[in-house]
Amino acid sequence: MFSSSAIVGLAAGSLRRVHHIALNVKDMQASRHFYGQILGLHELQGAEIPSTLKDLVATGQVANFMTPDGTVLDLFWEPELTPPDSDPKRQFTRANHLAFDIAPELFEQAVAVLKQHQIPLDHGPVSRPTGRGIYFYDPDGFLLEIRCDRLDQLDQP
Repeated sequence: MFSSSAIVGLAAGSLRRVHHIALNVKDMQASRHFYGQILGLHELQGAEIPSTLKDLVATGQVANFMTPDGTVLDLFWEPELTPPDSDPKRQFTRANHLAFDIAPELFEQAVAVLKQHQIPLDHGPVSRPTGRGIYFYDPDGFLLEIRCDRLDQLDQP
């Protein structure tokens, strides 16, 4: 047992980055298409797949994607997955949303892609002092965001 006075907490900077995010999905093919083809994330193949997940990937129970910053998104197939509420506007997990960053000059293209593929939108695009964002749902009703910094922020030191 640890004494509360002995361990204060990790020092700032001890946690280096988000290693991976794992989502449960009901329809693996729809989710693979959404994250790979619509959002353009790289699906890990062959030797890129973590050794601990190779068997699950081979049997179609897991798919792995990587963001450009190296964060891995693991999709776990749960065919019986049903959110507690069928209305996606009612949050059904403790997670609120997952946000992807995009270059400001590509933001309008991202909005157009979402609309072209008839991705269900929650709200937006919205403009804030920090930039712009659009909120939408993945095939399982999980809330996602694509956001960008303001263009004028990029020119400041």
